[in-house]
Amino acid sequence: MKMRKIYLLFTDTGTMLSRMINLCTKSTLNHSSIAFDSSLTEVYSFGRKQAYNPWSGGFVKENLRTPFFSHSKCAIYQLTITDEMYQLLWQRIKKMEVETEQYRYNLLGLFGVLFNMELNRQHAYFCSEFVVTLLKEAGIYLNDKPACLIKPQDLKEWHALKLTYHGDLPVYLQQHGGYEVQVPLWKRIYN
Repeated sequence: MKMRKIYLLFTDTGTMLSRMINLCTKSTLNHSSIAFDSSLTEVYSFGRKQAYNPWSGGFVKENLRTPFFSHSKCAIYQLTITDEMYQLLWQRIKKMEVETEQYRYNLLGLFGVLFNMELNRQHAYFCSEFVVTLLKEAGIYLNDKPACLIKPQDLKEWHALKLTYHGDLPVYLQQHGGYEVQVPLWKRIYN
């Protein structure tokens, strides 16, 4: 049986919103994404559609090499799955890419997590809800807890994951994939 690797990425961008979420969860690295390669070029999540607008969210393919992520901390976990599971995940992602305008960020769901209340909304997810839903649909994450109540911390504690990196995201990107993070012009001038 052919086995494949996927990666769960947990980040903290240091934005005002991420700092507020960190306070509420009493944790860090509160944004989760799913990646299909170790160089992190195929990374998907529910988050900001526009880097500097936290109120415009939905299904996104994340470009981690943009200035928005240039000061991010991260933890990267590896998960080994069957080729069949990998294909199911990939097909679901590609379907969502085609239908991207149907999806919204589940901001209400964050309050549901905070108060431990199930708030399922059609075509709306927050980041960990999205990752867990994908993994459950592919038969990978077998947990009875509803996806809308699972926090990134819950995923990080999943026994099937293997931590492969913890530290600065730009450092990881420079070491894996040979890409440099795009630094904004103002930082290049004043640093």
